This record gives sequence, structure tokens and C-alpha cells, in this order.
Amino acid sequence: MSDSKKLVIAYSGGLDTSYCAVSLAKQGYDIHAVSVNTGGFTQQEIDIIETNAYKMGVTTYKNIDAVAGFYQKVVKYLIFGNVLKNNTYPLSVSAERIVQAIEIIEYAKSINAEYIAHGSTGAGNDQVRFDMIFQTLAPNIRIITPIRDQKLSRQEEIDYLNSNGIAMNWDKAKYSVNKGLWGTSVGGEETLTSYKPLPVEAYPSQLKNTDEEKVTLTFLKGELVAVNSIENAPEVNIEILNKLASAYAIGRDIHVGDTIVGIKGRVGFEAAAAFITIKAHHLLEKHTLTKWQLQHKEYLASFYGMHLHEGQYLDPVMRDIEAFLQSSQNKVSGDVSLLLKPYHFTLEGIVSKHDLMNAKFGSYGEINEGWTAEEAKGFIKILGNQNKIYQQVNS
Repeated sequence: MSDSKKLVIAYSGGLDTSYCAVSLAKQGYDIHAVSVNTGGFTQQEIDIIETNAYKMGVTTYKNIDAVAGFYQKVVKYLIFGNVLKNNTYPLSVSAERIVQAIEIIEYAKSINAEYIAHGSTGAGNDQVRFDMIFQTLAPNIRIITPIRDQKLSRQEEIDYLNSNGIAMNWDKAKYSVNKGLWGTSVGGEETLTSYKPLPVEAYPSQLKNTDEEKVTLTFLKGELVAVNSIENAPEVNIEILNKLASAYAIGRDIHVGDTIVGIKGRVGFEAAAAFITIKAHHLLEKHTLTKWQLQHKEYLASFYGMHLHEGQYLDPVMRDIEAFLQSSQNKVSGDVSLLLKPYHFTLEGIVSKHDLMNAKFGSYGEINEGWTAEEAKGFIKILGNQNKIYQQVNS
């Protein structure tokens, strides 16, 4: 097989990527399947995906462990920015796709592949994220997208695979579930409407614990370095926290937002660790950052989340915003205590040597230690001067 037919496929093991692998192999391409683990895969699941990939006619299969890289490149900045798209969604899937696309294209370059394929349709966000990353990092590698180009129905894909001896159980699950380090998306017939909620059984984690449980999260310069005083790498702590909190069925919601292709989208998700980490981190920031840091962080983080969602990760402005977010975390260290309960949690408080709510300067609404009554009167008079002038001139 000549190198001119070498092709890397972003392979998930589902129907779409299986169709791509079989059909492209039939066309004479030398198929190299790649899966990128950004969290949520067990070794057993990886082994099954590999076994099935070879049934589809691929030459090689590779699974890339990118959990730590996903955290370092993306997740930590989503935490620094307290990013919740539309004040709801922690960007679980869209954040993963960026890192997956980068890993896949770098692998394609490393083996001198001249083609790269993915199974996205022409109606969603992922086609944009994959294509933009591929085009930017490897403009000379040709992108092939059979599902999008041929406008195939699911049944047409199944019929084709069956006719080529790939007789597997392709019955579509009632709910589409995509699990990763930063959360799990859940799609079903309900999310195609504007009014139906997802039923309890649609979510991957069910309520197991009903007794309240206190948890302490330790942050160092904005990163989650310990859970209940046990230190681990931040990405490991996220997994530990998710295991604790998902037993309480915490972190469920439905996100409604604008897709990159200009239509509204609705998706359910379960992101216990992401939601708790962001809320705990934000509480710690309220105590340790100045009001101007908090104000400017808010809109820059909103832009960061939007650009990430839109596939603009490689734009240099993202590195600029990351530098700001990183700098803002220098004093965001301390412990945050919270209480896990069925279906929700409460933040109890923080302990930090950088806590700006320091009693020696006074207590809000109670005791003043930093200025006299006369100084307060003068401050208020000058502070209101502009409004007084405006009202008197324009009355």
C-alpha cells in the first residue's frame, strides 16, 4: 500500500465511524483508526473498540490517553474562568472535541498520512471543530467526511455494513450518551423538543446516597489539588469528586444554546464534578480577588468559553486570555467546605490566608475600623458629585 492512500480516521466505534472505516477501506485507503481518551473510557471499553476496529478493516488502531493533556490545555482554564455557557453548561463535550482533534491531527502528521476522516454529519458543531483544527494544523492533509458528503441516513449505513458482513447490533440506544472528564452529555427525543424534560433514567448516574456528606476541596492558585485533604493531580481529583457527587445524582440540567451553524440546540448533561468545582472555586475567588479582578475576569472568561465552543481554540487571543486567567489565580488558594445532598449541594464557606474579608478592617454593616465617620461623609459626598451635577444641569 502506498503512502498516498494512508488515512487516519477519528474512530469512536459507533455506527458513523464504522461506516467510514469500512467504506474507505473498500476504496483502497490504508486506514489507521485513532481514539482519544479525554476521560470516561474504561480499559475494557477501549479493548472492545480496538477489536471492532479491526473487524472494520483498519490496518492499525491506536488509543491516545489525553486526560492529563485535556486538563492542562483546557479544563483548568474553564475552572479559572468559572465558565458555564449561558450560565448553565460547563462545555463538557465541546471542550473535549478540541483536544481530540489536535491529538488526531498530530498523529496523522507523525505517520505521514495524506488523508484524515471523521464521521460528523453536516448539521452539527463537531464538523466545524474538527475541520477547523485539521485545516489549521495540517492544511496539506485532505479531509474526508463520508456521512456529511453522502447525506446518509442511519438505516443506509446499517444496510451497507450488513451487506459487507459487518453484522453487529446497531440498534440505536434510546439516549445518546457522551462521557468525559468534564461531564456527560445526554441526548434523546426529549431534547429535540423545547418542552420535554429528560426522565430520571436517562441520566447515567442514579441516586445511591441519601445521607448528607461533608467534603472539603483544597485549591492552590486556582487548581484543585486535594479532596478531603488527600492530594492528587487535579484531573484525578476531578474524577474522585465526580464519583462522590454522582452518587447523589448531582449536576443534572438541560442546556439550550446557539450552535456554530446558527440553529438552537438543546442537550441534557450530568456534570457533578465540573459544576461543584466551578461553584466552589468561584466562592473562593469572591473572598480572595478584588472587585475589579472579578469584573474583568467575568467577561473575558465568557469570551473564552464562547470561542472554545465555536472551535476557535487555536486563535492567539485564547493564549492571551489564558495568560490573564492564570495570572488572576495567584492568590486563589484555600479550602472550600461543602455539603453533598440528594440532587444538590450547598457551599458552606472557605478558609484562606488570602481572605480579603479580614475582620481587622471591620465587619460589613457592623463595625468600622478603617476610617472615621467624617471621612465616610466626605467620601460619599465626592462619590455622588457626578450624579448631582448631571441631575442639576439636566433637570
